[in-house]
Amino acid sequence: MNKKYQIDSAENREFLRKNAEELLAFGHQFPSPGGSSWYLGDDGTPWKDRNRETWITCRMTHVYSMGSFLGHEGSEALIDAGLKGLNGELKDTVNGGWYAGLTPDDQIVPDKQCYAHAFVILASSSALLAGRPGAEELLEEALKLYDLRFWNEEEGLACDTWNTEFTVLDDYRGINANMHTVEAFLAVADVTGKEAYRERAGRIIRHVIGWAEANNWRIPEHYTVDWKPDLEKNKEKPDDPFKPYGATPGHGIEWARLITQWALSSYKEDKEQAKPFIEAAEHLFHQAIADAWNEDGAPGIVYTTDWEGKPCVHDRMHWTLAEAINTSAVLYRVTGKQQYADVYAEFMKYLDETVLDHVNGSWFHQLDQNNQLIGTVWPGKSDIYHALQAMLIPYRSVDLSIACAVKEIERK
Repeated sequence: MNKKYQIDSAENREFLRKNAEELLAFGHQFPSPGGSSWYLGDDGTPWKDRNRETWITCRMTHVYSMGSFLGHEGSEALIDAGLKGLNGELKDTVNGGWYAGLTPDDQIVPDKQCYAHAFVILASSSALLAGRPGAEELLEEALKLYDLRFWNEEEGLACDTWNTEFTVLDDYRGINANMHTVEAFLAVADVTGKEAYRERAGRIIRHVIGWAEANNWRIPEHYTVDWKPDLEKNKEKPDDPFKPYGATPGHGIEWARLITQWALSSYKEDKEQAKPFIEAAEHLFHQAIADAWNEDGAPGIVYTTDWEGKPCVHDRMHWTLAEAINTSAVLYRVTGKQQYADVYAEFMKYLDETVLDHVNGSWFHQLDQNNQLIGTVWPGKSDIYHALQAMLIPYRSVDLSIACAVKEIERK
């Protein structure tokens, strides 16, 4: 195997460093005049005929916060642009919270999404770490709103979607928004020292592990209002970008990393207490890889499977590869098992040979079963969040949120 793909080689470090810099350069055109994020096209120029989504704005604010720690020129101005959007045109000053986004003609995209609000918390915590003006106030406001509208202290989980006015709560409950809530809560705990948020993340994680273990380590994505798994949700629309039918192996992989981070940060002095959570993370990773990696005659990770592990949607989404890179590296660091280093190298080779766009920059966001570019679910290259994190996480502290881990290592 080429040394460029092998973890801890000088060549691999340089490969990741170079690609991180290229990704940061690719995303420079994201801010609209009001600060909300344009949707980026194949070459990084804005597609102005698409909605300007709050969650994308947050992701770009987060990644350029990390860019500032890496010394990437222009990062501070890009963070401030994102903050302008979050403190301005994307904020609902009447009903509270943040709109899902704005249409090309500046109309409000309806509903208030837990998913988007979790990213507001992540973005503002990263911007606070970067020392940007207004970030601390934004974080305080985002946490207060989230605690009021989305977090259910009795259940230890978050609801999913309100109407725009926060008067009607949808009965749907979803694990994707809770996953990014875990990510955001861990970041808040690391940045501010508010450990109550790390404890909340643990409550969500315990639920998820229980559901996964009872379902052959394939995580149910969708739930009824009383948190009963809805295993048939969207069977007629299996490639839904946010609520696909069946298991999403990429999420199993992503959960494995977050569970590991939480366990190591929660039980720093007691490896025995962390051990069952690390084992659960390994189960999730192994099941997802067994079900989805190279399972249909071509390299790649399939988007979804049924509940027996048979692929449903064969397309390859770039974010699943990013999370596979992240988690294989993290599990290698934690367990020392060579199998994780070996599969990391396979992911790196596939990235370099197939998913990296060596002409226009960034990663192809959706490929079909034969690894040909398509855009039925994710046209263009909306943001650089997953891809950039995959170039950073393999060589940063495994028990820290990524923005904190990047700042920590670059300061040394």
